[in-house]
Amino acid sequence: MELNDVMRLVRKNIANLAPYSTARDEYKGKLGFFLDANENPFENGYNRYPDPRQLELKGIISQFKGVAVENMFLGNGSDEAIDLCYRIFCNPGKDNAVSIAPSYGMYRVAADINDVEFREIQLDAEFSFPAEQLTALCDENTKLVFICSPNNPSGNSFPMQQMLDFIASFKGIVVVDEAYIDFAEQDSLLTVLPQYKNLIVLQTLSKAYGLAGLRLGLAFADAEIMSIFAKVKYPYNINIAGMERAKELLKRDVKAEIELLKSERKRVADALVAMQCVEKVFPSDANFLLVRVNDARGLYEALIKEQVIVRDRSRLKGCEETLRITIGRPEENDRMLAIVNNWK
Repeated sequence: MELNDVMRLVRKNIANLAPYSTARDEYKGKLGFFLDANENPFENGYNRYPDPRQLELKGIISQFKGVAVENMFLGNGSDEAIDLCYRIFCNPGKDNAVSIAPSYGMYRVAADINDVEFREIQLDAEFSFPAEQLTALCDENTKLVFICSPNNPSGNSFPMQQMLDFIASFKGIVVVDEAYIDFAEQDSLLTVLPQYKNLIVLQTLSKAYGLAGLRLGLAFADAEIMSIFAKVKYPYNINIAGMERAKELLKRDVKAEIELLKSERKRVADALVAMQCVEKVFPSDANFLLVRVNDARGLYEALIKEQVIVRDRSRLKGCEETLRITIGRPEENDRMLAIVNNWK
């Protein structure tokens, strides 16, 4: 899909939007007499508004993601980027978005907030990628397709070539949510981002990088699309404290932590498979396991009683009698395994 075709998908009012502009968007320096924004001039570290472009933090992220700053959006969690996708591309009450089920619930919530019809394809028992069904569900008003890979709550990655074939054939925007990609064996679609103008890749600093409390989500796409994101977002969407703390914490090398969690994922899965109450442990490329048991609610309550909190996913179609168990530190995993093994 050519970039011109992609840009024609942008809502007319958004394409014509004159963004809120600040003097900080025009002035590139760090030092100066800042008499532009009606701030308190007495320095305390937070008396100035933050950089609306987050250039320094984006520069750091660019180095380890291998993506240029102009191809990046930094938001208040990935949820901000999801919401912006609807606000930029979907006309309320007219357009629709398509996704898979079960998957991340905020795709539907953001659609409902923006008055956009939301359509879902139910995954099969093995949570396989439903390319033909996705295509069949799309029509001339389908502007967005959301694909979570590795998927939440199933944990599996979809084959890259299957996703790329769909992206190449679709006449709208495909948003691939890679929140858990750091735990997967499969490569990120960031490796092919320049080849697909209608692709937006979402990632996060909340999982592998341990910054969930700072709420920093990432979107990557063609520079023209990212310029629209920058135009529509609120001017100062990331605060100074969050940016400064993130710059410090991103100096940590998390590779050892990721490898430990992947090793623990296999150990926990192997242990659970052997337990009497466990019927199936689904393959996972994420930092969690979806586990089918013979009484999900009963086991959930038994774990809660022992102050071990997991997620009961049984209400989701296709996830009946399942728990989603996050992989923790070895001692946390041992505690959880002991409770499950001794239950009933």
